[in-house]
Amino acid sequence: MENIENIDKEYNPEFMELAAHLSVENIDKGGGPFGAVIVRDGEIIATGVNSVTRDNDPTAHAEISAIRAACRKLQNFQLRDCVVYSSCEPCPMCLSALYWAGVKKIYYGNTKEDAAAIDFSDKFIYDEMDRNPHERYVPGIRVANSATIRAFEKWASDPDKIKY
Repeated sequence: MENIENIDKEYNPEFMELAAHLSVENIDKGGGPFGAVIVRDGEIIATGVNSVTRDNDPTAHAEISAIRAACRKLQNFQLRDCVVYSSCEPCPMCLSALYWAGVKKIYYGNTKEDAAAIDFSDKFIYDEMDRNPHERYVPGIRVANSATIRAFEKWASDPDKIKY
């Protein structure tokens, strides 16, 4: 049963049902139990499912797959007027990608705690993000190098760049 007290008038349960259906159906196809739907003005722009193990791609989460398909369809790297329906609360990678894509809202079904209960915990990543890069499990070590800044300087001075 949906928690309708926190759902606004833009929410359409049919799109959440589709995300849920995709997530269940995807298990039989060798994928993970996650589905996502991207909608603009009440129209489905794209869907995505988790195909991490099927495609041997750790970034092939449902939301990422849906973002890629939506951007191809709209021929734009921004999804500013789009709403996402996900069968589960997005992980840190997917949440970041949804922010980068500029979606206006994310509705989700299962929580990150629900995902952790079936061994899809991303708490470790959230915890790692709060640590200093050099103290992380996979250390991040800055190497000062004057060559790496050249691309940033070139970007900063390019009057024709497409900002994002």
